[in-house]
Amino acid sequence: MDEQILFQEKQYLGRDMTWISVRLILALFCFVAYYINLEHVLSRQLFFIVGVGILLVSIVMLYLISYRTKVMSTHILMSGLWTTSVVKIDLSSIVKVEKKRYSTFIFNNPVYNLHKNGKIRFYSGGKEAVWLTDRDGLVYVIGSQHPQQLFTAIEQAKGKS
Repeated sequence: MDEQILFQEKQYLGRDMTWISVRLILALFCFVAYYINLEHVLSRQLFFIVGVGILLVSIVMLYLISYRTKVMSTHILMSGLWTTSVVKIDLSSIVKVEKKRYSTFIFNNPVYNLHKNGKIRFYSGGKEAVWLTDRDGLVYVIGSQHPQQLFTAIEQAKGKS
């Protein structure tokens, strides 16, 4: 019996605007150094190759899925990139659901199932996250591009159970 999916989202590794900007600035630096460095042919070619490499890697990263989030009526499934394990969060053990800012930092690294300081973090992009607290006091922080829809789906699933 298939359960109804209330919310589904794919988080992509290279679509966070902050890190796209950093990669583009690095590529721009390489191309500017390529045009300025007229005397040394080898280093000039190296700057061009590195700049093109940064752009190609950036394009590939736009299509790499970091993790998938599925909200079902009884649980949340999080599946990560290639070899990572599937994380299943049982909604019956969740006592508190909040939607708030993921972090106060400007730059946030993508993480999947990072256990640190009593929190388990899932993040690829976006400014806001859904914070889930279970009966044991463990906090799940799920970053999302669509935090309001994720929050609403979790509230709806908790209301059914």
